[in-house]
Amino acid sequence: MAVGLKRKDLLGTRDLSPEEIGLILDTATSMKEIASRDIKKVPTLRGKTIINLFYEPSTRTRTSFEIAGKWMSADVINISTGSSSVVKGETLKDTGLTLQAMHPDVVVIRHAAAGAPQILAGLLKASVINAGDGAHEHPTQALLDLFTIREKRGTLSGLKAAIVGDILHSRVARSNIFAMRKMGMQVRVCGPATMLPRYMDRLGVEVFHRIEPAIADMDIIMMLRIQLERQGGGLFPTLREYSKLFGLNLDRLKAAKQDVLIMHPGPINRGVEISPEVADGPYSLILNQVENGVAVRMAVLYLLAGGQTTTN
Repeated sequence: MAVGLKRKDLLGTRDLSPEEIGLILDTATSMKEIASRDIKKVPTLRGKTIINLFYEPSTRTRTSFEIAGKWMSADVINISTGSSSVVKGETLKDTGLTLQAMHPDVVVIRHAAAGAPQILAGLLKASVINAGDGAHEHPTQALLDLFTIREKRGTLSGLKAAIVGDILHSRVARSNIFAMRKMGMQVRVCGPATMLPRYMDRLGVEVFHRIEPAIADMDIIMMLRIQLERQGGGLFPTLREYSKLFGLNLDRLKAAKQDVLIMHPGPINRGVEISPEVADGPYSLILNQVENGVAVRMAVLYLLAGGQTTTN
């Protein structure tokens, strides 16, 4: 039976069902095989047009969406707002309507304002994919994180994850919490009190203010970048003080399981939230996350842009 995502847009993991998450991960499994081919090209999205509209800097997300589209033979257009009509004062609405007049099939948007992808989705006939909106959500990052965990552990249900760092400003943390909980995982969050939203307990997660008890007996430790660009200041004394209390190093890692998996969405502040020895160590999945980002974004583009997958 042929099945696909029964939605036009991917705006967050909060409104995805476990079945939809499973479909995306299963589809990504078949997509990942393409990366091992000598000729990385399939005709899956031939004739489709994908626009990457990024209002914020990005290396991993934008590049992986571009590679994903090109490997499936789509026409991919990258728009950097620094060289677009946005610098002339054009609104998001007018930019969206202008793009719609060009009849794209998918618009991938990253924006500093939470809710911007939802606004665009309401304006466009094209599918809209949220590539990160403010401190709200980053769904494809969470999906690639789950894909990476499942690839290493064979399952998600019953696993325990600790997310450590700047939870308050992290769209990655929110999307992961929603997705992990839906797939049967237990989640802890840890960070300074000034970086933990007050509503955390309502999301079904345990809250810790010290890293050692937070990472004990965890299957996964996900470290988050300190997002200085989103902070107003005064949330912690210095980066050195933060690293001393919440940074993950080899000594602190002794409190975790022997086979713990270490993750980080990037970019890494080496020596701040994670030491180089841990980031480059044997349990680090950081580069696996980058690799799997292409496969997961291929799956999302495929399922939203008219692609279908077959189940028995």
